[in-house]
Amino acid sequence: MNRYPWWKYAMLGIVLLIGLLYSVPNLYGEAPAVQVSGGKSTVKVDIAMVERVRQVVQAAGLTPDFVQFDGNSVRARFGDTDSQIKAKDAISKALNPDPADPRYIVALNLVSRTPEWMARISARPMSLGLDLRGGVHFLMQVDMRAAVKQSVDTYASDARTALREKRIRFAGISREPNGITVSLPDAEQAKQARDMLFDRLPAMEWTQEAADGGAVRVLGRLAPKAIADIQKQALQQNIETLHKRVNELGVAEPVIQQEGADRVVVQLPGVQDTARAKDIIGRTATLQFRLVETDTAGAAETVPQRAQAGDTSVRMVGLKRDIIATGEQLKQASATIDQDQRPAVSVRLDDVAGRAMRAVTRENLGKPMAIVLYEKGKGEAVSVATIQGEFGTDFQITGNFTPQETADIALLTRAGALAAPMEIIEERTIGPSLGAENIAKGFDSVAYGFVAIALFMCAYYMLFGMFSSLALGFNLLCLVALLSMLQATLTLPGIAAIALTLGMAIDANVLINERVREELRRGASPQQAIHDGYEMAWGTILDSNVTTLIAGLALLTFGSGPVRGFAVVHCLGILTSMFSAVVFSRGLVNFWYGRQKRLKSVSIGQIWRPDGAAPPPAVEAEA
Repeated sequence: MNRYPWWKYAMLGIVLLIGLLYSVPNLYGEAPAVQVSGGKSTVKVDIAMVERVRQVVQAAGLTPDFVQFDGNSVRARFGDTDSQIKAKDAISKALNPDPADPRYIVALNLVSRTPEWMARISARPMSLGLDLRGGVHFLMQVDMRAAVKQSVDTYASDARTALREKRIRFAGISREPNGITVSLPDAEQAKQARDMLFDRLPAMEWTQEAADGGAVRVLGRLAPKAIADIQKQALQQNIETLHKRVNELGVAEPVIQQEGADRVVVQLPGVQDTARAKDIIGRTATLQFRLVETDTAGAAETVPQRAQAGDTSVRMVGLKRDIIATGEQLKQASATIDQDQRPAVSVRLDDVAGRAMRAVTRENLGKPMAIVLYEKGKGEAVSVATIQGEFGTDFQITGNFTPQETADIALLTRAGALAAPMEIIEERTIGPSLGAENIAKGFDSVAYGFVAIALFMCAYYMLFGMFSSLALGFNLLCLVALLSMLQATLTLPGIAAIALTLGMAIDANVLINERVREELRRGASPQQAIHDGYEMAWGTILDSNVTTLIAGLALLTFGSGPVRGFAVVHCLGILTSMFSAVVFSRGLVNFWYGRQKRLKSVSIGQIWRPDGAAPPPAVEAEA
């Protein structure tokens, strides 16, 4: 009656083995490491870099724990931070002989101490969140009005180009917050322009109205759906760009996700150089190439020019309205040295921007052109130079740069352009010591809670309480292993969810034990009581866990940030608790009692009857 077939015990043994294998890596902790990744789009890190890094480190008198290739970068692990810093300096000097033009990014990092053989089978520890590992947290807001304005500027340039191609005469194009207005001399030209723009720019709704003196205006306004699409694409592009920039920094396991309609959360757990991270992430810059308007009174926009070293005066530069190229059209950018041995940024544009640049430079020889860097909605002309000759896709940006500034600008541009400016509206830095303290407190809370529950169950339910405690430990093991296998990010709310899971999981065993007791009170034999207790408790356990799972899924669907992290652990904990409380605990009971054909009593604590009478002698439980 109460016996498991051999395959069920084999299944439980396999689950136990897998749980141990994938839970153990969480006990090893992390070690300081140095990460090497490509600093340019044309520089790739491959398996050959492993041996090169190993030779450089050994030449510096250091012995790494290991040097391994992880697909996109090479990591060398060390036993202490002093060796880590010395190795970083040695590797940087060896791989980047010209600091002004670094080919590789050499960054400090933290990696797991898990043995290599475990890592080969993907037995890795859980990713730790910012509150447990330390690091930096940014909440950034996207300027959606700037995204719409930039799209309107692009549409205006496209409309001007299209009108000129079709040889349609027009008096001018003015920009509005959500559209453009084209002024035309007569109704015939207006009709041609409206029909053509309707086909070329379908994102706008085109209307026509009369103006003074017989002129006609064609009005193009962005449709509400087009505005929503622009804002959505801007947010998605900015998130993708931030991912690329964080990868350039060599930060492991970053968290970059949308929060609300116009905000992005950036978390960099384990980052050691927080000032550097803030400088790169916070400088959410976009580049524009524009001709200079010598008469600032007639300029579409005026921006300050970057001052020379030691010069405190501010010179304003007027810009023409048309944008020749933007950061989106940059294919490659790298810090280099120009022919006068000054720091510069070498730039390569895509074919479309290259053709536009070639046409503009051919028509404007001897005129100045500016490269404008926009940060937080404010522009600065980082370089203003006279066009000496025609050029297209490849050229250099020169100005009053330091080598570090050229490296940063190159990193920003090659990592991708932002579709709209972003501003840091919240910043938090959590030190590694505080993270370690949070881990210790979280671990203690789970451990003390587990011990308290186990002591109570053993005291109240005797041997069945021990079975329940073992099932609870099995549940915890499965939950940690599952989180590790999924590479879920564990945070303080996640630890709270684990502690809550322990408290909720024991409810199922309490229901089972009380059901067994109830059957014994009714006079059922011990074997029958065990069988009926598990069978009848299963329906109640399933109902209660399904309703709790629905609430957890609601938190997972509609929550964000810490709430979502809590919900992930909570939902997984419900699934593991159902398996451990019913399948594993019954396996223990069946293994202990199922072999006894004439079972006279079970150790499940004191049994009493409502009338105060003792239970039948044949089913008396062991006290």
